[in-house]
Amino acid sequence: MSLYCAAGSVECDLLPQLQDLLAESLAKLGMRNRVLVVPPDQSRIHSRSGDLARYAWQYYGDRLQAVLPALGTHAAMRPEQITRMFGEMPQGLFHVHNWRTGVQTLGEVPAEFIREQSEGKLNYAWPAQVNRLVTQGGFDLILSIGQVVPHEVIGMANYNKNILVGTGGRESINRSHYLGAVYGMERIMGRAENPVRNVLNYASDHFLRHLPIVYVLTVVGRVLDGGLAVRGLFIGDDAECFHRAAALSLKVNFETIDPPVRKAVVYLDPHEYHSTWLGNKAIYRTRMALADGAELIILAPGVMAFGEDPAIDALIRKYGYHGTPATLEAVNANADLASDLSAAAHLIHGSSEGRFTIRWCPGQLTRAEVEGVGFAYGDLKTMLTRYEPQVLRHGHDRVEGEDVFFIPNPGLGLWASRGKLLDPSP
Repeated sequence: MSLYCAAGSVECDLLPQLQDLLAESLAKLGMRNRVLVVPPDQSRIHSRSGDLARYAWQYYGDRLQAVLPALGTHAAMRPEQITRMFGEMPQGLFHVHNWRTGVQTLGEVPAEFIREQSEGKLNYAWPAQVNRLVTQGGFDLILSIGQVVPHEVIGMANYNKNILVGTGGRESINRSHYLGAVYGMERIMGRAENPVRNVLNYASDHFLRHLPIVYVLTVVGRVLDGGLAVRGLFIGDDAECFHRAAALSLKVNFETIDPPVRKAVVYLDPHEYHSTWLGNKAIYRTRMALADGAELIILAPGVMAFGEDPAIDALIRKYGYHGTPATLEAVNANADLASDLSAAAHLIHGSSEGRFTIRWCPGQLTRAEVEGVGFAYGDLKTMLTRYEPQVLRHGHDRVEGEDVFFIPNPGLGLWASRGKLLDPSP
């Protein structure tokens, strides 16, 4: 097991060195003749994974034979999205992950282990499923690229999640998401070790060791002028690179706010966010910073649907975001929701549990649609005039005498009030 690169700090910006650091690490691997790259999709464009994938292509040339974006349940990338994220890389290299039909089951994490991790709440085995290209493509190097940042399902994003969930199948995605939701999102976010990660680690140890996976992990943070800096790059073939990245990410991406926020405004870039499935990061990442009775306003010009997948979109419209008790009851009473547990988990994650108001201001959903799933509605044009994303600064602002906490991209961090999450480490 090897760590090929561990560079960075809370102050530095590795962007000018990124290509050289990657090339130095790839050289340590020796000759590789058939390379697969597994990056995230456009919803993680700020991770610099697009740049790193392109640098790998420039390094290996025609030996880099395929790119498989780790879509999970997200919609396939469109050609213009591929170009925006990956630049000049040939579109013919890119494959689409089909989480329903394109996977192979490598083995199962026993139900007894899931029961233990869920504190007795769940009693099912967890299938380790990955895209067939990963296991059957004959690759002698699989570069799994992505950003480590606080995450609502897995505590800290990336590492083996990129393979086991990002290229996972229906049951592996459903059951891992539901485990996180039942255990409690606020007990998981910001923690590198947690029940969901323990399940994925079990699967890695038992079912992935024969695969030539090398992880390329970034830590990205905001700078004072509103731009982004690459604070860390960690490359390795075991958990050490992940733990080092997670430790730096907590210093870079976690923000404590005191006192709790009464009104938060979150902007969702229309290039990245087209659904509440993705855009509810505005809720996940801010919920621990919000006071009881607070209002969360989500400015979402690109949002046109609830789910990235038509079947999940239909489930969200049917059952709505009505909190944990209502969702658990719906799972017990309805076979369609019980068979799509990632949708059920998402409904739990996207609810305020009645504690604060969530006001969605979408570009392409109607008031009836928004209110039909349990959210409050805001007119986007009116709200953009009042809360101008180009004018507001990240953090505390004043708008017409009103205190507002503004977040220009919720995917880049985790916010919590003092006492909600004083120490995210285990």
